[in-house]
This record gives sequence, structure tokens and C-alpha cells, in this order.
Amino acid sequence: MPRTSHVVRNTNETQIDLQLDLDGSGRFDIELPSGAGLPFWKHMLEQWAKHGRFDLTIRATGDVEIDGHHLVEDLGIALGLALREAIGDKRGIARYGFFVAPMDEVLFLSAVDFCGRAYLQLDWKLNQSRLGEFDVHLAREFFVGLANNAPMNLHLRDLTLDGTPGNAHHIIEACFKSLSKAMRAALTVDGDELPTTKGML
Repeated sequence: MPRTSHVVRNTNETQIDLQLDLDGSGRFDIELPSGAGLPFWKHMLEQWAKHGRFDLTIRATGDVEIDGHHLVEDLGIALGLALREAIGDKRGIARYGFFVAPMDEVLFLSAVDFCGRAYLQLDWKLNQSRLGEFDVHLAREFFVGLANNAPMNLHLRDLTLDGTPGNAHHIIEACFKSLSKAMRAALTVDGDELPTTKGML
């Protein structure tokens, strides 16, 4: 069975059309508005697709004349819903995955459990409030939407040891790259057993 999904999410604030293939090759075709620093966020979503080998198509618009908050948050919600739909009944998946990614001075850990329970633990220190026009604090809103709607346990942690915050671009990008690899591992299919003793996830 193909593990694909198509999510359309339209509100008074944002309009999102998102297609996802979990068994792709890392192809992406993403169109976001140019305002509110969203080209940076487009770059992060492209990293997620490429390094997780997920095929991802997004057409999204929103009220970026206010700021990027609504669109970034709703992209997390839409991607979480798309993951939930594409995964299906979860039979055969590894369920758990983790990956540690280095990016220059940054070392970043992502760990996921597609358990059907929403939980986010995000541990990082960003020493910049903006990357160009992008408000870096919106990243948390994206991950909240993602974890709540997949739903999954999601732990994201900057492991850089010397206590000095790394470059904010490097931290967020290493996060996306490690997250995509962790998800790829968790969603690998090996058999047809349901990965739980409960009888359902």
C-alpha cells in the first residue's frame, strides 16, 4: 500500500495544500510567501524532505503581512496531519527513531516515538531572535503543531557541550536534518506486526 497523504487546510488566516509520500526519494516542491522571512522556513522544510527521503509538495499562503506566526504554526499542523494519514495503522513500522546530526559547532539530537500520544520536549538556546526577517521563536509553534497532530512523542535537544549557544541557523537546520533522519528510521517498515503490546497505537 502506498504511504501517501494529501491535506488541505484552509482557515481565515492560512491556506495550505500539502502532499506527502513517506516512501519517496527526497523530492520537494514548496511554495511559500516571500514575506516574514518565510524563504528561510521553506529552506528548512526542503532539508526535512531531502534528508528524510520524503517527497513533499506544499502550496501555502497566509496573513504574512501581520507576521509569520499563523502560517508557520499551521504548516506544523498540516504536516502532522499528513504524517498521521500516510502512516495509517502503523503495522510494521519501527515506531522509534533517533539521530544525532553535527553541523559545524552544533551537535543536535532528535528522537521520535509514533505512539499516538502528543508530547514535545524542545531544548535549545537560540542566541538570535531573527534570521533575516524570520522570527526564530516561531519554530517552537511549528513543532507543537507537528507533535500534536501526528501525534507523537518528539524530543529535540541541542547537545553542544561547551554551553555556548551555536549559530541559530545551524541549530535550527541541524534540528530539521536530525529530525528527518529520526523519522525515517521510525517509519521504516519491517514486517506487519503492530509495534506495541497494547493491541493498538
